[in-house]
Amino acid sequence: MDPLDFTDRAVVVTGGTRGIGVGIARAFLAAGARVLVCARNDPAGPPRVDGAAAEFVRADVRDPEQAARLVAEAVRRFGRLDVLVNNAGGAPPTAAGTASPRLHAKIIELNLIAPLHVSQAANAVMQEQPDGGVLLMVGSVSGVRPSPGTAAYGAAKAGLHHLAVSLAMEWAPKVRVNSLVVGPVATELADTHADPAVVARTVPMGRAATPADVAQACLLLASPLAGYVTGAALAVHGGGEWPGYLADVRAEAYSPQK
Repeated sequence: MDPLDFTDRAVVVTGGTRGIGVGIARAFLAAGARVLVCARNDPAGPPRVDGAAAEFVRADVRDPEQAARLVAEAVRRFGRLDVLVNNAGGAPPTAAGTASPRLHAKIIELNLIAPLHVSQAANAVMQEQPDGGVLLMVGSVSGVRPSPGTAAYGAAKAGLHHLAVSLAMEWAPKVRVNSLVVGPVATELADTHADPAVVARTVPMGRAATPADVAQACLLLASPLAGYVTGAALAVHGGGEWPGYLADVRAEAYSPQK
């Protein structure tokens, strides 16, 4: 059997109506899964692949009651929940010294507290299923290195990585929990961190990731191929970021003479 065949499996993708979330939803749809996506606002249309379409629920996952209703709705529609991808997140560039306390709280609430709310509800369902389930946290390189200009976001993503390893220990063996450490991603959303010229100079792979790159990593971690993998952080960042002070070394390493 194909380990990447998700036929009849039930998947929830938070923030699955745009950006990376659409890519993740489409990848699971293409693999045969039944997919439920959520967002705070109604999308123009749900993610689709070859005639298969995701289902949609309006939900603000920062609210624990709405997070619980999202999971309950997935179980009502699909009869089970096999995979939860905590993808909803993000933050505007903001100087830490002048940002309002309210903005900082909202950023941490969306990027750290909301995934905990949804994960709690999903775990309660998965623990009762014979074959358990999988939780995935879409993290960021901002959580593993300094994040000037997005300090609250970076701190929240660092907390998300720690949350994943802690939940992996608490909820094993029924539920596997892993995170993805994602670098710059080129999406339809404006993102200065994915500027092609900047990325070409700093990312070893020479380009930003696509939503499909992140989605394929999600499929792997959710599949039986990763059946013994839990509490892991998978780097999906194209090799990291080449330090600016090593620009001359990099130029020499990549010179045609080499």
